[in-house]
Amino acid sequence: MKTGGNENRGLFVITTANISSIELFGCIIHHRVFNYFCKMKSKFLLLSTLFVFFSIYTSFSQKIKVAKNAEAIVSYAYKTNGKELKGRSLQLQFKNNIARLYSGSQAGNGNLQYLDYNRQASIQMMNFQGKERFTLITPFTEYEKPILLNELDTILGYPCQKAKVIIRSNTIVIWFTKALPIKGSPNIDVAPGIGLILKTIRNGDFETYATKVDFQKINDTLAKLPANLGSIVNEATFRRKQIDNRFTTIPVFTHQQINFTDSIINPDDDKEGATYRYAGGTLVLKKIKLPSSENYTVLADLSQYSNADAYDRTGSVFIIPLDKKNSFLNGIRNGVKALPVYKSSNGKEYQGVVATENYLPPVELMRFFTPFGVRAFNQQSKIAGYHWADSVHYKQDITDLVPRLTGVVWVGVFIGNYDKKGHTINLDFEYHPLQDSAKEKPNWIMPIFNTLNLLEMAGQSYATMFDNDSLKVTVDIPEHLKSLTLRYISTGHGGWDGGDEFNKKLNEIFMDGKRLYSFIPWRSDCATYRFYNPSSGNFGDGLSSSDLSRSNWCPGTTTNPVYIPITDFTAGKHTFSVAIPLGKPEGSSFSAWNVSGVLIGEY
Repeated sequence: MKTGGNENRGLFVITTANISSIELFGCIIHHRVFNYFCKMKSKFLLLSTLFVFFSIYTSFSQKIKVAKNAEAIVSYAYKTNGKELKGRSLQLQFKNNIARLYSGSQAGNGNLQYLDYNRQASIQMMNFQGKERFTLITPFTEYEKPILLNELDTILGYPCQKAKVIIRSNTIVIWFTKALPIKGSPNIDVAPGIGLILKTIRNGDFETYATKVDFQKINDTLAKLPANLGSIVNEATFRRKQIDNRFTTIPVFTHQQINFTDSIINPDDDKEGATYRYAGGTLVLKKIKLPSSENYTVLADLSQYSNADAYDRTGSVFIIPLDKKNSFLNGIRNGVKALPVYKSSNGKEYQGVVATENYLPPVELMRFFTPFGVRAFNQQSKIAGYHWADSVHYKQDITDLVPRLTGVVWVGVFIGNYDKKGHTINLDFEYHPLQDSAKEKPNWIMPIFNTLNLLEMAGQSYATMFDNDSLKVTVDIPEHLKSLTLRYISTGHGGWDGGDEFNKKLNEIFMDGKRLYSFIPWRSDCATYRFYNPSSGNFGDGLSSSDLSRSNWCPGTTTNPVYIPITDFTAGKHTFSVAIPLGKPEGSSFSAWNVSGVLIGEY
């Protein structure tokens, strides 16, 4: 119930100055009755009104006295844009002047939250990955202070005052009561010391509201603070642990060197968890076990720095399908001649680049490019005002390939270089549980081409098949697919003025002779990454080599896939082709295009 004009506000001041919180409750509920009798001329009407008011007040007062020393549970629900969020709820359990916030999700991951009114502080605990407990204690005085507003309301029969607090640019409107002997907030960081909050609205659309206040006995094990608080940490440490505790990190490679060397001794074949090095050490491979469920958002997290290599290099994170009789693994172990050959009209042969009846090319998860000598050349390239990065961090969402990222898989990383010290990488896969498990996910993944010569240093040919021809592959699309998309990655190479690295070239993709999509792969933001490139050459016009725009890549970045929807398709055999006007060689310099394509379908 909202206050009206000056008379109401005057009455509110009088009552709050002379009565207890219980009396205030009665006054707020019946303040319209007070307004009425204040205007009455007749003593008879005045006495009658007072009698009615005190009868109601006495009944309420007796109810509060019964509950004054009781324990209580406050239940909350949620709405967004006025619609109730089903399946999501919260309880505030109050006992011994301590409020515990409880929800099923918090219980499941070992998180505990308390508002301790004895010490006037919030207490947050987590069981980190089931091994350690970390605790954060925050005094109420460190939270944003709410602003009281001149507005009243009644929620669940209890008088509430309105307040407002701004937290990280979010405006949160609060309705709270002090008419009850319990306290608490449904959000641990929203005005925990103000009283009992019965409703909040964040940014006008997300509402948390109390549905019931139930005075009942509470089990000591639920309400008491645990005796073991574990390690008490500061806020920064707790927040980091909190984030890391929400998902699973699968380490793939840790401080792994990728360099060119002739001193490689690999473990026995097919040993899970062992690191294998091939192509002179420029390709590393590991057999790992990934989660069996597909209900995740998956990120590839790669970091890289140079040990001595001063140049920008092509890199790729990939997995090797073993669905067919032959695989790229055979080419790695037995040489490129073990791979099926693709013959182009230019008369050249290319090993393992397209799918066949008995072979699938590698599935490219992430294309990345090393910068010019990050870390290794930082001290040799001192420039006032230039603060070189210590390493480069690449992170990309690869969820659309998750059916290929379950169970036991072969994961590889390639960096093309001939440097004896080369590069060092770290690679993790992050598995984040899907919030909406009912969301449709791709469940048919088929790699159809990959021209990036991952075995470059073992003799695999550069992708020059586009000079007189298009790249062609025929595949069999299964029945009952509801949708089909081509995930396409393309980068142009040829490192001189006339090379395709520095010239815009049209990419055209066809299915059965009909053009599906065309675009010019190009990056014009390369100067953004100057501080990744300490050994990049500087030109007379003030530009650095790393500043120059390129064919869909920059030194120190990833290349994003392009998603091409295929709306008109049928089950059965179809031929896909990629056409690019390849630049002509100049002397010993030549151009090439690294393209990879994966069909993604949903049944």
